[in-house]
Amino acid sequence: MQLQDILYSQGFGTRRVCAGLIQQGFVQVYEQNNPLMPVKCTQAAAEFVAEGLRFQVQGVDWPYADKAYLMLHKPTGTECSQKPSTYPSIYTLLPAPLRQRPQKGAVQGVQAIGRLDQDTTGLLLLTDDGKYIHRMSSPRHHVPKVYEVTVKHPLTDKQVSQLLSGVVLDDDPKPVRAAACEAVSEFHLRLTLTEGKYHQVKRMLAAVSNRVEGLHRSQIGGLRLPDDLAPGQWRWLTAQDLLSIQGA
Repeated sequence: MQLQDILYSQGFGTRRVCAGLIQQGFVQVYEQNNPLMPVKCTQAAAEFVAEGLRFQVQGVDWPYADKAYLMLHKPTGTECSQKPSTYPSIYTLLPAPLRQRPQKGAVQGVQAIGRLDQDTTGLLLLTDDGKYIHRMSSPRHHVPKVYEVTVKHPLTDKQVSQLLSGVVLDDDPKPVRAAACEAVSEFHLRLTLTEGKYHQVKRMLAAVSNRVEGLHRSQIGGLRLPDDLAPGQWRWLTAQDLLSIQGA
């Protein structure tokens, strides 16, 4: 695969822009026989095996990824939208190549799998794999999501029991149940859900006469938000991460 086509597939701009980056000496490639020291390549049409390739563009390391799978620690005061209405978009936290990865259709770049409210923090997954987004978003898969909830009023055993047995939300007569529910402390609830309705956690707590003061998603499937991933930071998902999400 030509180096200019590799860069294009990874979101570094049009093929002409990618060729210009290469010809101006801004691209270095890690070769198999010397994986620690990248070598400058100025030939846009130079051929490389894309799978497993690592390279630098303007001094930043990048791995070739046929499809991008990421985790993001969403900070408060951000919207999970390409066109936010009030707060900054989470997509501004990502480098340009991830936002510009070419796709078939009108939308480019990685997309969030589901959404978190602007005041909710925590683990968010993003990818440009449309099939994976559909599979993860399907209610048939019931991927558990764990939320750390700070509440306004002291928690009671009755409220925990109600959340486990099911509460009725105003737009759905069918009770919504928590898959797991634990009062960690007087004002801290750990809630596990396997479906995602609009403002579900806030509405479930309201249904048991309490109120959400803070909301943080700590886990999706078997994947926990790493302690060393600060708010606003992102990281590539490993093959093991992807397995743990489905294998919980």
